[in-house]
Amino acid sequence: MAKKNSKPKNNDNTIARNKRASHEYHLEERFEAGIELQGWEVKSLRAGKANIADSYIFLKNGEAFLLNATFPPLLAASSHVVCDPLRYRKLLLKRRELDNLVGKVERQGYSIIPISLYWKHAWVKISFALAKGKQDHDKRSDVKDREWQVQKERMMKHSVR
Repeated sequence: MAKKNSKPKNNDNTIARNKRASHEYHLEERFEAGIELQGWEVKSLRAGKANIADSYIFLKNGEAFLLNATFPPLLAASSHVVCDPLRYRKLLLKRRELDNLVGKVERQGYSIIPISLYWKHAWVKISFALAKGKQDHDKRSDVKDREWQVQKERMMKHSVR
């Protein structure tokens, strides 16, 4: 009889999330892309050390780059490589997707905001969205809607008793 693996399996492959994205922006269309990483960055991501909260994606010369994403180097990372935690990271997208993004960003005034960073099999993927910034009154109406949902749930809970 084979031994069962004693380690619990973690089905959540998410490395980092941008929780403020849906609060600060109207998220329209979502995309998925691979990221060009160096070895020390992969080690850092395997350890779960990443921050994409203040990051954004910009397009230059027909390529997409991730900016302001912080992947802090591990202490055990190799010493012969210069580790820059804030370097530009190229996103791996198909030409048709890039052309679509360029058109919407330049002509329609969208921004590109990362939503989450996760493992898909052995590859690191990033989920991002075309977004437009919210005004203050939009944020207030979202808060009002959320509070109304909570209040409705409380009323339903007490009416069942």
